[in-house]
Amino acid sequence: MVNASAISPTAAAFFDLDKTIIAKSSALAFGRPLYQAGFLNRRSLLKAGIAQISYMAFGADHAQMERARQEMLEMTKGWDKVAVEELVREIVDEVVSPLVYAEALALIDEHRRIGRKVVIISSSPEEIVKPLARYLGVDHVIATRAKVDAEGRYTGAMEFYAYADGKAEAIRELAKAESLALTDSFAYSDSVTDLPMLEAVGHPVVVNPDKELAQIAEERDWQTMEFERPVTIRTRLATLPRPVPLISGAALAGAIGGALVLWAIRARQRTY
Repeated sequence: MVNASAISPTAAAFFDLDKTIIAKSSALAFGRPLYQAGFLNRRSLLKAGIAQISYMAFGADHAQMERARQEMLEMTKGWDKVAVEELVREIVDEVVSPLVYAEALALIDEHRRIGRKVVIISSSPEEIVKPLARYLGVDHVIATRAKVDAEGRYTGAMEFYAYADGKAEAIRELAKAESLALTDSFAYSDSVTDLPMLEAVGHPVVVNPDKELAQIAEERDWQTMEFERPVTIRTRLATLPRPVPLISGAALAGAIGGALVLWAIRARQRTY
């Protein structure tokens, strides 16, 4: 549970998106709708599916994230930004609703209830993150921005990459602009690539951590939580069980965790 004592009226709660608020990669989750809309070909769709399974089972390190960034920029070059935004708005409920963690919804609601600013901060494109944030009723978004040309089409270049140190710098800039007390603020993430973001606040919390982050959390005695219940977002928050903090450093065993992840993926696929 969130500690409600000594609450700063200018504190914030920063949430990573993928595998923290939702159970998949947000960008890869839109692979099939983008294919159906004509943005992706079959090869790209298959590649996205394989990448999703790999990401769910093993996460992503710096090299994988950089490769994904380059591939995404190349793949989206020439796409119309407005058309992508409209597509995401139309299908965000269908694609994302079954993937949202009940525990994340409860935490977001609790932070908001006691007066903290809630911010989703993600390396996924803002065209995906912003509609999702509105869908969740979240206050503010920090996300990756691609450059567009005079005709509103992606150029294949990056304007801002919300990743690693970039996330931490964006958090500090927001804190300065809005007088947020970072020592009183919270940050939630699953990946060691978000270590700078976690270190930027006074209350770092690791969620479904990868192996490296779990080790760091144990060494630093950071709170660790396991989110396990993707739910349909239409379920009222009042009916959701509150998240139960686990002992710092606790994690599912690798082999069992991997098997459960693959089973969950197949189970969700059967429902589509």
